Amino acid sequence: PYFMKNHIGKYECKLCLTLHTNEGSYLAHTQGKRHQQNLARRAAKIAKTQDLASFQEKKKTVTRKSIKIGRPGYKVVKQLDPETQQRCLLFQISYPKIEDGVQPRHRFMSAFEQNVEPKNNNFQYILFAAEPYETIGFKIPNKKLDRGEGKFFTHWDSEKLTFTVQLFFEPEKEDETL
Repeated sequence: PYFMKNHIGKYECKLCLTLHTNEGSYLAHTQGKRHQQNLARRAAKIAKTQDLASFQEKKKTVTRKSIKIGRPGYKVVKQLDPETQQRCLLFQISYPKIEDGVQPRHRFMSAFEQNVEPKNNNFQYILFAAEPYETIGFKIPNKKLDRGEGKFFTHWDSEKLTFTVQLFFEPEKEDETL
């Protein structure tokens, strides 16, 4: 595979970048020390890249290729906690035809990660995903979430096939004047 006849009529070894006047000279070169060392170097390089490629293949996550059947049903409730005056959002997502063994997931996304709307630092997004449904997202205020005891709640009801997420925003601090 390294043998090539150039435009002058000489024979070239593309591995070693050497020129030979005839085929016999090239064949003698292939048995020589320089060519053998270059072959060994090339084989080591290929083995190393194949090891990296196989390592990267093992590292990849398995993506499912199911056909999306549309958006799930949802209900969003805004609340205000009377004791702490904290704003609260309750998301109830209904997945009646979810695949067996799949639990819905949620994730928060910055306004700068998305490419659908103009970027606005006042908002963030919460996304919900479960196969075979499309991923849905809601635009929520970009305020710090209260992740204290009982303030951030997720629940998957496998009988009713509903996923519930309740989140509280940290109370807004009023400006104190002296």
